[in-house]
Amino acid sequence: MSKPKILVARAVFPDVLERLAVHFEVDANQADEIWDKPTFIQKLVGKVGVFTTGGERIDAEVLKACPALRICANMAVGYNNFDLDAMTAAGVLGTNAPDVLTETTADFGFALLMATARRVTESEHFLRAGKWSKWSYDLFAGAEVHGSTLGIIGMGRIGQGIARRGAHGFGMNVIYHNRSRLAPEAEAECKARFVSKEELLRTADHVVLVVPYTAASHHTIGAAELAMMKPSACLINIARGGIVDDKALAAALRNQTIAAAGLDVFEGEPTVTPELLTVPNVVLTPHIASATIPTRRAMAMLAADNLIAFLSGQKPLTPLNPSVIG
Repeated sequence: MSKPKILVARAVFPDVLERLAVHFEVDANQADEIWDKPTFIQKLVGKVGVFTTGGERIDAEVLKACPALRICANMAVGYNNFDLDAMTAAGVLGTNAPDVLTETTADFGFALLMATARRVTESEHFLRAGKWSKWSYDLFAGAEVHGSTLGIIGMGRIGQGIARRGAHGFGMNVIYHNRSRLAPEAEAECKARFVSKEELLRTADHVVLVVPYTAASHHTIGAAELAMMKPSACLINIARGGIVDDKALAAALRNQTIAAAGLDVFEGEPTVTPELLTVPNVVLTPHIASATIPTRRAMAMLAADNLIAFLSGQKPLTPLNPSVIG
C-alpha cells in the first residue's frame, strides 16, 4: 500500500524528516529554496499534507489548485500565513506549534528589552568602528530596567512569561493590555495590573508587543500611539511584522519621539524598511526569538506529530479550525 504524500516546504532537522518518512512519502526541500507561489503550488499538487514554517501562504488560490490537500501544519505559533477562513471552507485543517516555544521566546523578549534599554548593539558598533577613545560619564547611558514600568500588549502565554521575568527577576511594575482581562490568579502570578492601551502607552518605560497578527491588530502601534509614549520609552516587538507601522517607527526614532526600539519582526520580512537601517537607536534581529536548537526541534516535531495524527485518523494536537475534523 502506498504512503500518503506530503510536502515539507523548507529545510528541517533530518530526524524530523526521518520520523515523517515512516508514515509518508515525503517531498522535502532540504536545499531550502525559497519558492515563488507558482512553484509552491506545483510542488504541492497531489499532496495531502504540507509542513510549513510560517512564510508559505495558504490561501484560496493555493487551495483551489491543490484539491487533495487536507492539512497544513505550521512550525510556528503564529499562523498569519494561513487564510483560515478559506481553509475551513475547503475542509483543510490548519495546525500551529504553541507552548513548546513559550519560555524560550520570553527569554529572548526580555533579552531584546535589555539590549535596547542599555544600548548594547549601538555601543558595540561604536566600539568596532574604533571610536572609543576615553571614558565619559554619559557614554551610552541608557534606561533603567530594574524597578521600571513594564507594559505588555498581548498577555498570552509569552506575554505572561515576560511579565513574570520582569516582576520577579527585576522588580518591575508590570501593567498589561489584552483583549480580555486575565483571571485574578494569573494576574497575581505575574504581579500584573490590567490597564487601557492608552494608559499603558503613556506610563510604561518599556512597551513589549506580543499580540498575534490579524487584520484588527494591523498597525496596533502607529504614529499616534508612538506620540503617546514617553520620550524616554523603549518599544519591543517580538509579535509579528505589521503590528507596528515600521515607517512611522523609524521616523519616531529619528526624531527621538521615543528613545529606542528592539525589533525581531518586520513588515514584509525578510525585507526590512530601509529607514530602520539608518537610525542608530534600534536593535534589529532576524526573527529569532524561538531560535534555540531544543525549541526549534520541539516546534518541528509538534508540526510533524500533527501531520501524523490527523492523516492517521487520530485527533491532531493543536488544531486551529477543529470544525473541519468532523
